[in-house]
Amino acid sequence: MNTRLLALAALTAALSMSAACGSQGGGNPAAPVAANETATDMASETPSAEASESPSASPSVTGSPVGAGCSSLPASGKGSPAELAKVPVGTALSDIPSLSTLARVVKKAGLAETLNSAQDITVFAPTNDAFSKIPKSQLEQLMSNRKSLRGLLAYHVVKGRKAPADMHGELTSLEGRKLTVSGSDSSLKVNDAAVTCGNIATSNATVYEVDKVLMPK
Repeated sequence: MNTRLLALAALTAALSMSAACGSQGGGNPAAPVAANETATDMASETPSAEASESPSASPSVTGSPVGAGCSSLPASGKGSPAELAKVPVGTALSDIPSLSTLARVVKKAGLAETLNSAQDITVFAPTNDAFSKIPKSQLEQLMSNRKSLRGLLAYHVVKGRKAPADMHGELTSLEGRKLTVSGSDSSLKVNDAAVTCGNIATSNATVYEVDKVLMPK
């Protein structure tokens, strides 16, 4: 349990501290993501606080991937649900064809191994099409700033492995701000982004592919 807590604390600290640094840089329209006091509090929380969370915060992964976009996952071999469940999420992102841009962003931010070492998280993963909706110049500006990338990625990760039944109301991202989730099964939404394929299990996380890059209001 302590190892899992330390891994999650390390991920939270890495993402939220980078987001804080990025906000101090100021004036980056490509990624208007800034850490707040909540993110700082999360990075410094104690094991006893984590242990007091409801068991439903980290449910067992059950069921198959849901959503129309799941048809793009290979039926077998690398990138298939069966194989993804055997590898950590930082690696899994590289194995899913529709998330190749996100995998590149994670690598550019230097967070692949950090994600791999985390335990019991949910990642809202923008698809290649989601990134294509960002103007090329804005995306290039974002990719050139590691601090901004980390701040943006922090907003796409929450604690706990969320099953479709848990996808309602508000969730707190590791960046510290809220995400609003709604719908059910094949009609799930995160903020104004639709889940194209969700409940994808990896060895340490649950992934929900979304059709937009999430930005806090």
